[in-house]
Amino acid sequence: MYNALRSYRIGQLYMIARFSEEQSCKGSGVQVVVNEPCYDEKHGKGQYTEKKIYLNGRLPAWLGSILPNIFYITEKAWNYYPFTITG
Repeated sequence: MYNALRSYRIGQLYMIARFSEEQSCKGSGVQVVVNEPCYDEKHGKGQYTEKKIYLNGRLPAWLGSILPNIFYITEKAWNYYPFTITG
């Protein structure tokens, strides 16, 4: 059972990375700012990531020209498999 859970956790992290890459297009993308192990009293060991998700490629062209590469969302995530907390 332990190997199955470990494999699932690795697969979950892989799919998150793959989705981030697939969603990247001209003028947009994902920049990983922080990616480090963390610990929580309730959930135990986990992984903390902070990402900047650039949205210029998702905007109309006229709006993208006004907001050059400064339009992004910051995502903070604490992944304590099987729990994930985002903010």
